[in-house]
Amino acid sequence: MIFFRAGLVPGPAGWPPAGSSTRRQALAIIGRMVLVRFSDAQSERRGLGYLAGRFPFKSWESGQTLVPESALPHLAVQGIRFQVEGQPTYEQCLPAVRGPAPAKV
Repeated sequence: MIFFRAGLVPGPAGWPPAGSSTRRQALAIIGRMVLVRFSDAQSERRGLGYLAGRFPFKSWESGQTLVPESALPHLAVQGIRFQVEGQPTYEQCLPAVRGPAPAKV
């Protein structure tokens, strides 16, 4: 694993500029979140039910779920089976941003 000093981590196009407070905040969030995949539909249902109200999370139709690292031991203690897939991309950590509604024609 390679560690970078804050503000010097390379990122994909569209990232905030190196050294900016927005980028440091984004890196702090990404550093604490991991992508997991539950082993089956029942485990996913139990896992999402357990996470709801206890931890922030985001799940996609693909089966990936973004959770804080601190949630992993709690899921394991509950006997919920999952696999850690790694760190999320910058885009996965951002909330969906919607533009204004298109003008009526």
